[in-house]
Amino acid sequence: MTEKSAIYREVVDANAAYAADFGDKGNLALPPARGFAILTCMDARLDPAKYAGLAEGDAHVIRNAGGRASDDAIRSLVISHKLLGTREWFVIHHTDCGMELFNGPTIATLLEQSRATAAFDGTIWTNPQHEGGSTEGWHIAWLNFKDLAQSVRDDVSRIRNHPLTPETIPVHGFIYDVKNGQLVPVEADAST
Repeated sequence: MTEKSAIYREVVDANAAYAADFGDKGNLALPPARGFAILTCMDARLDPAKYAGLAEGDAHVIRNAGGRASDDAIRSLVISHKLLGTREWFVIHHTDCGMELFNGPTIATLLEQSRATAAFDGTIWTNPQHEGGSTEGWHIAWLNFKDLAQSVRDDVSRIRNHPLTPETIPVHGFIYDVKNGQLVPVEADAST
C-alpha cells in the first residue's frame, strides 16, 4: 500500500471533523434554497460562500478556470434551472486572474513538450522539467482572455443568448476584486 501524502491526511482528517459535526445538513433539499447559481473561477482566493453570503444548500456554484461560460458550465446552468429551479444567474470573474497570463498556443506548446508544471517569470512560460508531453493541448479551447471586463460581458452574452437559456432568467456580470473582496458590477454591451 502506498503511503498517503500529508495533504491527503489533512483532507481526510478535516472531513472527519466536519462529518462529526454535520448535524441536520443531511436534510437539506436538493434544489438551492435561494434559487440562484454562480459561475465563477476555480482560483483558491475566491470563496463564493463568503463573498456572496451563502450557507450550505443556498445556491449552485459552478467553477472552472476563469469562470468561463464553457459548454460544460452552460450545461450546469441549464440543469440548475430546468431541473432544480434556479431563477437567477451570476457570472463572476476576478482581478489578477491567471487566465490573462497565457494564450492557447502557449499552453499547447508547453504541454506538447512536457506535462510537468510550467514556470512563469512574469513574462515567459517555460518547462523546467521534460517528462513527456502530448499534442492533445492543441484540441482544447482554453478560453483565456486579455480584457477582464470584456470576458465577463462575453460570457454573460453567451449565456443570455444561448438557445437553452430562458428569456426570464436574469444573468448578472461581476468582477471580484482579490485585493479588497468587493464585487464590481460589469454592465452588458448595449447589443446583448
